[in-house]
Amino acid sequence: MKLGILGGSFNPVHLGHLFLADTALCALKLDRVVMIPACRSPFKPDAEGMENSAGTRVEMLAAAIAGDSRLVIDACEIKREGISYTVDTLEDIIARYIPDGKPALIIGDDLAVDFPKWRDSEKILKLADVVIARRLNSAAVDYPFPHTLINNEVMNISSHAIRKKISEGKDWRSLVPAGAAVIIEDRRLYGFSGAGAGEECSHALILRVEAAARETLSIERFIHSRNTAILAHDLCRRFNINPMSGYLAGIAHDLAKQLDSEQMMKLAKKDKAAITELEKEKPNLLHGRAAAVLLRERFCVHNEDVLEAVAVHTSGRENMCSLAKIIYIADKLEFSRNIDPAARKICNGDDLDNIFFTVFGKTVSKLQSRDLNLTEETLRLLDRMKEKNR
Repeated sequence: MKLGILGGSFNPVHLGHLFLADTALCALKLDRVVMIPACRSPFKPDAEGMENSAGTRVEMLAAAIAGDSRLVIDACEIKREGISYTVDTLEDIIARYIPDGKPALIIGDDLAVDFPKWRDSEKILKLADVVIARRLNSAAVDYPFPHTLINNEVMNISSHAIRKKISEGKDWRSLVPAGAAVIIEDRRLYGFSGAGAGEECSHALILRVEAAARETLSIERFIHSRNTAILAHDLCRRFNINPMSGYLAGIAHDLAKQLDSEQMMKLAKKDKAAITELEKEKPNLLHGRAAAVLLRERFCVHNEDVLEAVAVHTSGRENMCSLAKIIYIADKLEFSRNIDPAARKICNGDDLDNIFFTVFGKTVSKLQSRDLNLTEETLRLLDRMKEKNR
């Protein structure tokens, strides 16, 4: 196995790190790159909180490289504690990984200038082939030691700059892998002060539910679910409801849509509500209730508003919570629906009940025009709407 070694603080990991690892894999024809987060770097001995952030930095790195078997995380320097010296790390990695030939030690040209001053630099040269990647747009340097240069593109990204952007509320997400960004937001790292998602509607949870929807639904149904989530997110923001609750309920609302009738019925029975004759005749009407049970049992969601919104998005219900009304609206008006564009303008209104009853009324009229039976919940809600309009 031809091995590369890439160390760093990864505080946080960013796209520049991944780009460099990928470039090294291709340019040097490596089988694998071992990414080694430092406990305390000898180049940054006074860096604040490095030891305390070790576990989180490893988690962000793991999230960033998920699914890529070419990249490995090794926490040997964190386990050793204290200042991390490359020579110790090389001896450890070589003993455990047993690479074919010398491993490639990948360092940036910003560090390479001082390489002769590293602890036991001569021993490092015996243990590894030093590979220098460009980090700076600088003139060529004649390094006084054996090395290989990678002519990589320079990405002007640094962990320090990203931390600064986060603390100042500036744009930073495009610089960080999505999985790591989720951890930063959910744990409010580096002074992140964006809108909180709430424990039960965290980004991590939403990513898991969205992955399940993508895996189990047809691509058309998944796109509908995601568009519903996006519209629900926007409506929630306008009506002062947690937008991440809207996204979660939207992405999950059809989670059980493509289950067979027997599975749908079995799940729906778990919510303890009665199943009507119409629902027995047409089990697909139960897909919202079944999806709510999946959310509760598989993903441990206990937010009652989210569960209600998912459960009743097809039929509606008397005294629905505001989030449930929003999911009902978003499900019917999302962008991929082939409807009259003018119908979507109702979403611009500032009265949620008015928007909901308008959409509900149009939906019921359409069902009645096709001689389709309405559920008992829909009929009761229709009666309430008529009373409201008297």
